[in-house]
Amino acid sequence: MKIFLRPGDRLHPSSFYLLLLLVSSTAGCGVIRPELGSAPTPTESLPPLQSSPATAPLAPPKLTSLDYVAQIVQKVGPAVVRIDSTRTVGQSFGDPGFERFFGGQEPQTQRVQRGTGSGFITTADGRVLTNAHVVQGADSVTVVLKDGRRFKGTVVGADSTTDVAVVKINAQNLPVVKLGNSDNLLPGQAAIAIGNPLGLSFTVTQGIISATGRSAADVGVPAERVDFIQTDAAINPGNSGGPLINAEGEVIGINSAIIQGAAGLGFAIPIATASRVADQIVATGKAEHPYLGVKMAELTPELRNEINQSNAGFKINQEQGVLIIAVQSNSPAARGGVRPGDIVASINGTAIQTAQQVQQQVEATSIGSPLQMIVNRNGQKQTLTVKPEPLPVREPG
Repeated sequence: MKIFLRPGDRLHPSSFYLLLLLVSSTAGCGVIRPELGSAPTPTESLPPLQSSPATAPLAPPKLTSLDYVAQIVQKVGPAVVRIDSTRTVGQSFGDPGFERFFGGQEPQTQRVQRGTGSGFITTADGRVLTNAHVVQGADSVTVVLKDGRRFKGTVVGADSTTDVAVVKINAQNLPVVKLGNSDNLLPGQAAIAIGNPLGLSFTVTQGIISATGRSAADVGVPAERVDFIQTDAAINPGNSGGPLINAEGEVIGINSAIIQGAAGLGFAIPIATASRVADQIVATGKAEHPYLGVKMAELTPELRNEINQSNAGFKINQEQGVLIIAVQSNSPAARGGVRPGDIVASINGTAIQTAQQVQQQVEATSIGSPLQMIVNRNGQKQTLTVKPEPLPVREPG
């Protein structure tokens, strides 16, 4: 069973999102000294010592083509930021005895919860992309640049459905990242992560793209609508909201999630998804997602037998496909004639094999635009038209 963790931007044990931090220590932390040259023999003459000005700056090391990661970090790094946030939360005493004195209501105290996450600047006038869970519910947000400058951040909007947020700072002529194409990534391509894991500012890790198209259910966050990028570049609590970068120095994702107890399993939101959501947030203050109102599952022989032996009210004669298990009352699907027991054959002309494909087709449809569905109902094909509506607002929790 997978347990989902965010790379915790809230390091307090009672953090809203953080369940557990796994911190690995690096062996061999002692200082390694270079070997000393042998002492000259008495017959050798030494050149006189040349003094250098105390204020002479050290020249930066020359980078070669083998140092492409360092070159990318020099280019992108100034646009990566640390995001410090605070939030006031209530805390109960946890003592049932208080009920006698407070009429069954336990007294609450308040405390300030502090967290650290990451983000990156996308416009020179101070638009910052990060994760929703980094800033959602925060009383104050401070954005810290690599050069040490600090700015008060304003949360323009946060979308918990994709875990994307936009923060604005009041500044001009800021360094910015270049956004890449996350639609054509291949496993094995280089991946670089920059962020602030566990409060260690501006940490760089390198790896590869391990996989693409990981569903939210695979990662352990089925309520979200994201096909994640999987990477083995080290991601830890505090990396949330930081960029995942390709070998061209372009941002291809927002680092977002890890799985407890697993090494080399990090997940990032594709930048195509993040950019689309961010544009909606900037335009309207929120993001809207198409919604049908169905519960579905991928058929297996075991599920088919279980349903056919139960009192579900319908029988299944297929062993593969996406089964509609339930339809929410007064939902777009219900008004469009979708019924429990329907097996989705295609949506808008695209053949459907998995529940993830259904979600992708729905997400690609504009709210209110007709969506054509062909379903198999009791061995007969039915053509239905459903008009998606905005996904009901889900309170974080």
